[in-house]
Amino acid sequence: MRPEDQRPGAPRYTVEARTLIFLTRGNRLLLLRGSPTKRLWAGKYNGIGGHLEPGESPIQSARRELREEVGLTAPELALRALVHVTLPEPPGVLLFVFAGEAGPGEPVPSEEGTPVWIPLDAGVEQAISALPLVEDLPELLPRVLEPVSRDSPPGEAAVNDLIYATYVVTEKGLQMTFA
Repeated sequence: MRPEDQRPGAPRYTVEARTLIFLTRGNRLLLLRGSPTKRLWAGKYNGIGGHLEPGESPIQSARRELREEVGLTAPELALRALVHVTLPEPPGVLLFVFAGEAGPGEPVPSEEGTPVWIPLDAGVEQAISALPLVEDLPELLPRVLEPVSRDSPPGEAAVNDLIYATYVVTEKGLQMTFA
């Protein structure tokens, strides 16, 4: 198929593809405290991630972002959620959310922020309750870190365990729906 055949005849709604990654190591969670100079989420805790580059798959993007932002690898990353974010003005965002166990080494700061290990001894909700988080994390993070079900028939587990969310950003704030 030719590239011009992929374009719709009329302007359509579009999204920017991004990745968001949450790493654990034992009973600790790695979050990134945004640099004070960041345009968005300065000083707030978030996962690690960013935009997909041309020709890059979501998993390739996740692995690249981990290297660039905290200097770590993750031997296995699982796609845990797809989040469609509708903004007041297009384009929207399609977020591929991954979780995995951190590879060897310690994370290093970058221009994006400072990596911080959060102890999960008291559970995810308790661990993050006092942190200045990006707005959706109190709802999203416990779902993403929930153990994957092993009760699904072969080939269906990945689909059944995938979290689907829709966020709509309005003048009244962020409205989140989880399917």
